Amino acid sequence: MATVSVIMPCHNGEKYLSQAVESVLAQTFADWELLIVDDASTDGSVVIAEEYCAKESRIKLLHTECSTGKPATARNVGIEAAQGQFIAFLDCDDQWLPDKLAHQLPLFNWKDCAVVFSFYKKMDREGKVRPAVVTSPASVSFDQLLDGNCIGNLTGIYDTAKVGKVFQKEIHHEDYLMWLQVLQKGFIARNTGTVEAYYRESGTSVSDSKLKAMGWTWDIYRKELGLPLATSAVHFIKYAFKGLSKRLK
Repeated sequence: MATVSVIMPCHNGEKYLSQAVESVLAQTFADWELLIVDDASTDGSVVIAEEYCAKESRIKLLHTECSTGKPATARNVGIEAAQGQFIAFLDCDDQWLPDKLAHQLPLFNWKDCAVVFSFYKKMDREGKVRPAVVTSPASVSFDQLLDGNCIGNLTGIYDTAKVGKVFQKEIHHEDYLMWLQVLQKGFIARNTGTVEAYYRESGTSVSDSKLKAMGWTWDIYRKELGLPLATSAVHFIKYAFKGLSKRLK
């Protein structure tokens, strides 16, 4: 049984899939399994994944029963099949740096820590890495995370021994809700304080629509978590202020 299960959803990702897989293969911590979950790809993604499976026993190819167009569908197939104590996420167009897992796993020795995350950088569609670092706090609690998501999904990893398997709901900001649900169990998330991944920017990314994102965040407060109106309003104001501050920098 592997220590870490890496969940990699893939839909028509043939252009970047090999780069993502190679970044997992390059990890200095080697006790992992990589679950590539194909979501009805019509390009060469499955062929590429099968070639890796044939060469590397730690890599497995799974499939969604039907495509919903939502990343949570494929991720949940991977979470369900995962054998590792720790569950991590890497989309098929993003990349990890070699020491990502080696730097993160020791932080779980803190009894109150159920999630570990890190800084990351952005890169363009051609793989040119931007110099700016996407930073985040040294640690975050459930209440603090309500003020805005600071956990990059490609850097986040959680401990199933402490919180069980937590799945992603098929909504917008599905990863944000999942991290909140993990921390809602009374744990905190800790940051390595190091850059451990590259996030590939896309003009079609759901995160590009700021106004829509605000609505999705409000729905998470009220519909998914069932927070009182006043509590939701306080956190939403903090979330909106943080977003505005970033745009003014």
